[in-house]
Amino acid sequence: MPAEAVMLLSMKKCAASAKYFANEKKIVIGADTVVVFENEILTKPKDSEDAFAMLRKLSGRIHSVMTGVSIMRTSDAKCETFYEKTDVKFKDLTDEEIRAYIKTGEPLDKAGSYGIQGIGSLFIEKIDGDYFNVVGLPVCKLCEKLKNEFDINIILEGQE
Repeated sequence: MPAEAVMLLSMKKCAASAKYFANEKKIVIGADTVVVFENEILTKPKDSEDAFAMLRKLSGRIHSVMTGVSIMRTSDAKCETFYEKTDVKFKDLTDEEIRAYIKTGEPLDKAGSYGIQGIGSLFIEKIDGDYFNVVGLPVCKLCEKLKNEFDINIILEGQE
């Protein structure tokens, strides 16, 4: 169900943005990323205590990061939606490490209470999948979809 949820949210974001370009030939991309632990979606923490509880849950364990992406061509409303999943293994964290991390403020606006691209990277023991998916946008898969479904080759676009 988390996969369906992120795809639905990405589609809603994409459609909401696309309406501003209805009379133009544009490509609009919407994305939504969640952290999933034991089939529970971990959103952004409500406060420091919530962040502590999430990080304690993730400590020493594997969780998944899922990003739903929707691509829409405004000229004909063609839309493609997909998701990417990356598994992330946290090292065992001490309460002291978790509290120190929370004091940085970084986890307070991040799904799952951490950012892999910041100080939270110190907690990542291993990932299985696309690093950029964990950051929030599976760039490689997005480029493949643009190429295969919309005839847009990002690599070649700058060469013409």
